[in-house]
Amino acid sequence: MPGTTAKTSSGRFFEDFHLGDVIVHATPRTVTAGDVALYTALYGPRFAVQSSEAFAQAIGYPAAPVDDLLVFHIVFGKTVPDVSLNAVANLGYADGRFLKPVFVGDTMTTTSEVIGLKQTSAGDAGIVYVRSIGRNQKSEIVLSYARWVLVRKRRPGTPAHAEQVPELAKAVLVEELGEGCPPLDLAAYDDALAGSRFRWGDYAVGERIDHVDGMTVEEAEHQLATRLYQNTARVHFDAHAAQGSRFGKRLIYGGHVISLARALSFNGLGNAFHIAAINGGRHVAPLFAGDTVYAWSEVLACAEIPERSDVGALRLRLVATKNLPCDAHPLKEGEQYAPGVVLDFDYWALLPR
Repeated sequence: MPGTTAKTSSGRFFEDFHLGDVIVHATPRTVTAGDVALYTALYGPRFAVQSSEAFAQAIGYPAAPVDDLLVFHIVFGKTVPDVSLNAVANLGYADGRFLKPVFVGDTMTTTSEVIGLKQTSAGDAGIVYVRSIGRNQKSEIVLSYARWVLVRKRRPGTPAHAEQVPELAKAVLVEELGEGCPPLDLAAYDDALAGSRFRWGDYAVGERIDHVDGMTVEEAEHQLATRLYQNTARVHFDAHAAQGSRFGKRLIYGGHVISLARALSFNGLGNAFHIAAINGGRHVAPLFAGDTVYAWSEVLACAEIPERSDVGALRLRLVATKNLPCDAHPLKEGEQYAPGVVLDFDYWALLPR
């Protein structure tokens, strides 16, 4: 009968995924100056290269690049309706590489390949591993990363079509860093305008930096941010449905926490202007509206990039907490994360030498 054909989608469940599936995600997204301004309003990042057209052009960029995490969120958001609409939780990230800068006016599209599947012992869900690729309008890859997510089953107990856990690198190789950053004119790099006199050589392995400041998350802000990325996950928006969930209220998108912590890290890492790679990341605990985010960083490695004398790389562990200042650098108590820790994020950042 007319009108009986289902035209809406309830998203994929675990049994709908097959190894090797390649998913083309809707919808192409052109980045505008408005997106950049709204991102700045939401998080307050102050890195000079992304904030100033004049600064960026003076050191060698054609224009101010879009913040790397805004690129990540837009690429990530495309995947949600097809990968994680029925997710219980996003479990982690690995092998993320920012391969080309993105500028206002660029249009991004995303595809994902299913690279792994694993059932849970409870039988009501399974872990889906995907490799997501973001491209610009020239079909150039701007971002590639893997993530794994716990997805509900439509029918608990239904077996997986096949199981495979992919091998993912624990860290992106130093040789693979730097593609997303053009050669820089260090003579034009103004430390005073950048807001920090500390360059790559001023940091040491093992150094811990309390970023001091905190930011309280408002309900409207995190929903506005998530909509900005066209992320449709119900757990972030549907307060009515959330009443019956484990927490009884909306969860804040994990990427929102990453952006807040990254913006806070400016105080202490003001010249770490470019995220070159994401080695790994865990959302340790949920965050809710009204919580205040604090952050601290640990320098895990300092590396020279082959054939680059203009920039060096720091491998950084960025830890975010809720309602817990970070002067004591909270992380773990024994094998477990300390109460209040919400994010453990491992990435490579480039700094001028």
